[in-house]
Amino acid sequence: MASSNTVRLTVGQAVVKFLAQQYSERDGVEQRLVPGCYGIFGHGNVAGLGQALLQAELAATESGDAAGGLASELPYYLVRNEQGAVHAAAAYARTTNRLQTMAVTTSIGPGATNMVTGAALATTNRLPVLLFPSDIFATRAPDPVLQQLEDPTSLDVSVNDTLRPVSRFWDRINRPEQLVPSLLAAMRVLTDPAETGAVTICLPQDIQAEAHDWPVEFFRKRVWHVARPAPERVMLDRVIEQICAAKRPLVVAGGGVVYSEASEQLRAFASATGIPVADTHAGKGAINWDHECAVGGVGSTGASSANALAREADLVIGIGTRYSDFTTASHTIFANPDVRFANINVAAFDAAKHSATMLVADARDALIALTEKLSGWSVEDAYRERTRELAAQWRRATDECYHRDHTPLPAQTEVFGALNELMGEKDVVINAAGSMPGDLQALWRASTPEQYHVEYAYSCMGYEIPAAMGTKMALEDHGHADRQVVAIVGDGTYQMMPMEIATMVAEGLKVIIVLLQNHGYASIGALSESRGSQRFGTKYRMRSRDTGRLDGENVPFDLAANAASWGADVLTCDGIAAFRENYEKAAASDRLTVLYIETDLTGPNPPATAWWDVPVSQVSDLESTRTAFEEYTAEKADQRQYL
Repeated sequence: MASSNTVRLTVGQAVVKFLAQQYSERDGVEQRLVPGCYGIFGHGNVAGLGQALLQAELAATESGDAAGGLASELPYYLVRNEQGAVHAAAAYARTTNRLQTMAVTTSIGPGATNMVTGAALATTNRLPVLLFPSDIFATRAPDPVLQQLEDPTSLDVSVNDTLRPVSRFWDRINRPEQLVPSLLAAMRVLTDPAETGAVTICLPQDIQAEAHDWPVEFFRKRVWHVARPAPERVMLDRVIEQICAAKRPLVVAGGGVVYSEASEQLRAFASATGIPVADTHAGKGAINWDHECAVGGVGSTGASSANALAREADLVIGIGTRYSDFTTASHTIFANPDVRFANINVAAFDAAKHSATMLVADARDALIALTEKLSGWSVEDAYRERTRELAAQWRRATDECYHRDHTPLPAQTEVFGALNELMGEKDVVINAAGSMPGDLQALWRASTPEQYHVEYAYSCMGYEIPAAMGTKMALEDHGHADRQVVAIVGDGTYQMMPMEIATMVAEGLKVIIVLLQNHGYASIGALSESRGSQRFGTKYRMRSRDTGRLDGENVPFDLAANAASWGADVLTCDGIAAFRENYEKAAASDRLTVLYIETDLTGPNPPATAWWDVPVSQVSDLESTRTAFEEYTAEKADQRQYL
């Protein structure tokens, strides 16, 4: 019997009521931390969390709190794939600079394990997502239950344990009262800029429906402050000392600059000091592409301007970057034998990389402090001039890639050029996998951090379409429904996860999907060829009766018709002129539109200016592989640890 200080609810109902009262706050601005829930119901959650979400929705409707056709303390969105739901939540978090995220509920078994890839993507990208996979019975009364994977060594293991290594926080609720400390710990991790990632709370299906007398205090409004760690004076002075001693410093701006909302401060720092700024995928747009100190993407798929300066740099100032192997060109791009690193990051783990001078601090506050302390200091005029010359050279190369007039099929770089010229400064381009991220990092001209949304930490095929859903929802929730969201997918990526098109149609979400058809894997095909494997297994071909190999005619699938079958409007584009015309139609429409265009599988792509370590077979009967191994051995000689 509940007392005046308690309220009797099921575990599922308590989860919904608790989440409705959680807020994040930074710089005095509050927002709902978890404004909604994606999910698919199965026998594991339909009568637990499903009932709780229904009850909340009906209560809001009866009280008149429903707004805009969307009711409930925790609005529910029916998705088509659990992995896609986590991708959408991650994109929502990225769009809100990690100040908000969505919850995801699944049934047990395959529904839960479908989330593993999405959780790995979120944690790798340092993006908060909140996952509620259903679990086996805590009582073990019916055992084994439907979809249970039995472990003969322990009755306490379920498939949800696969989420442990890809989660920043993981727990299983075997008794109702365990929910209290678990949810509080989950909120802490979701709002910790250094520790955030996937948060997984496993809910046994019997526990979800079990009633408990909860303290009323558990459901009070809580505001979780998202900290801006201040730079420590001693370490700040050490970084300043390094900068003042450097002749050819280079900033590498990562996602931490964007999430900290430090773009204005980065631009002011660069203008004052003259230090050139290169960017990673996550950091692109943190400095506007036409800033006098902007030199473009750095690393394996970077611009010649950034990579030339990286090879000469005697000091690399990493701000909010985790230094992936693409950023360092597999430890070859920072070639100066005397190069040193100074890293600014909220996470000590990343700040310590490359034996750097560590400044564990918020990017915005650190840049403000550095700019003030370095007042009157600047790089030499000759270095400023070299920065401008190199950037101008790459801009000419970009113009050439954007306007190749390649025949008979256009190169995908021409599609990107058209988009770059047609999209607004705060419209959002989304991509994740294939050859496209490399071309985009090298070529895309981002004027704002909002515009460029390329997931390249996990580079997950299938991310783009659900990410468009999460991004568009976040923009609409924040009053930016007028901004275009454009997801670019290749035919390979499209085939992996197109089904959230139906979710967006159901929710009335207007996005543009650019579908490039080239009948194969362009990126891996080119990599295969360069490593002596002759593009084997990378083209969509019929198996030939003559050879017994996959080298026959193109597989006759119709991806445009498939997109239409999900409920999208589809416009087929015969060349770049038609693409430009159809983009304008799609932008003016209020419906989800797919722009379908055939492109050349073999490019041409932007000129390569750096290396990527992909090992080649040391022995082979194939001459192509033997030649590639000789080239690989020569290229690997430049690889080093930055000590």
